Amino acid sequence: MNIKPIRTEKDYQKSLKRLEVIFDARPGSKEGDELEILGVLIEKYEDEHYSIEAPDPIEAIKFRMEQMGYKQKDLAKIIGYKGRVSEILNRKRKLSLEMIRSLHEKLDISLESLVQAY
Repeated sequence: MNIKPIRTEKDYQKSLKRLEVIFDARPGSKEGDELEILGVLIEKYEDEHYSIEAPDPIEAIKFRMEQMGYKQKDLAKIIGYKGRVSEILNRKRKLSLEMIRSLHEKLDISLESLVQAY
């Protein structure tokens, strides 16, 4: 096992190639230990260099509505009047705490996404 910190894109690509080779290693084996450590290093590098921000709350709602085949009238059952839904989707009204809770519970949208500033 010859593991080094991942500092550059070249190190990262080399680590990914090695990960592919040992991907099916048995846990507890020498290669299994290497796989576990390499996975942590790769994850750390990706978090620092390829982080993905939570989506804008309105875009998250629209995306989830599309996934579920929902229309504005369906969303009105979750957060209130159809006019209010239109105002929210058109960014004329902010989400209230109660709306955020309801959207999280009923549409399974992450709280992290819903509380973003927009």
